[in-house]
Amino acid sequence: MRPLTLAAATLAFATPMMAQEVNVYSARHYDSDDALYAKFTEQTGIKVNRIEAKADELIARLEAEGKNSPADVFIAVDVGRMARAEEAGLLQPFNSDTIEARIPDHLQHPENLWFGLSQRARIIFYNKATVETPPQTYEELADPAWKGKVCIRSSSNIYNQSLLASLIEVHGEEAAKDWASGVVDNMARAPQGGDTDQLRGIVSGECDVAVANHYYFLRGFDKEVDGLTESIDTIGWVWPNQEDRGAHINLATASMTAASPNPEQAAALLEFLAGDFAQAQFASQNNEYAAVVDGPDDDSTDRLGDFKADTSTNTAAFSRNAAAAQAIFNQVGWD
Repeated sequence: MRPLTLAAATLAFATPMMAQEVNVYSARHYDSDDALYAKFTEQTGIKVNRIEAKADELIARLEAEGKNSPADVFIAVDVGRMARAEEAGLLQPFNSDTIEARIPDHLQHPENLWFGLSQRARIIFYNKATVETPPQTYEELADPAWKGKVCIRSSSNIYNQSLLASLIEVHGEEAAKDWASGVVDNMARAPQGGDTDQLRGIVSGECDVAVANHYYFLRGFDKEVDGLTESIDTIGWVWPNQEDRGAHINLATASMTAASPNPEQAAALLEFLAGDFAQAQFASQNNEYAAVVDGPDDDSTDRLGDFKADTSTNTAAFSRNAAAAQAIFNQVGWD
């Protein structure tokens, strides 16, 4: 676990009695986020105390601390784990005109328990040398034509859980179960590794088609990624479901904790994270898509071209259908 990161300055507009700090539990592990908190402190004078760990570890910590928790803000890198915090009663509603104006409704919790910081698209990749007509939809991944050709992560991966939860929302549980069973039948190998490993599977010839979040692919261009960068030009991509609902989008999310001892400072930070500087940082430094309407462009993400995102399926459905998704994974033997 990373030690607390501190930054300090003077808050010009604050009342003398206001505590000038905010405590953040974050599952984001990006050095570029340091610049976000430094800029926030520069603008407000509020000191940021940050603990980084995996989301499940932070949730367990919040539960153990209970009402005595020092945490003000909890940040997760997916809706599924934010849902776990919600179910545990660890969050409180946060009402903000700023966030309501900047963040689209489908990227917010309906009761204002969390909102999206940045967007992560889950898309289809393929071997350009062996695949002439790749799958155009998530549904096509279950077509028997792709038997023995698909690489995808395990069912324990939250990105896949959210994808299946979205399919439950769109098609219902029975159809989603048929889809999951079809994908299992089409797997080139037992699920293993992370998203980068699925892309490496294309390079090695182990699979013809893979599913991964968009930024894992972009990192292969921006930095040297072993087993990927040297052959990245052999990989093509498909933005799925462009003729109907659009590509599945997961979110990095932020919330105010139920026990927040510094709610005013927490509110200031949350609104800052929805602001222009932070949204540009998410896009330019981490290859993510901004959550705000008409968010900033980035050369790396521009490489993937324009696409239609699924805005009709509220991301809150990912948490609502999480238990059903896991049950389906178990039933069809998706390891």
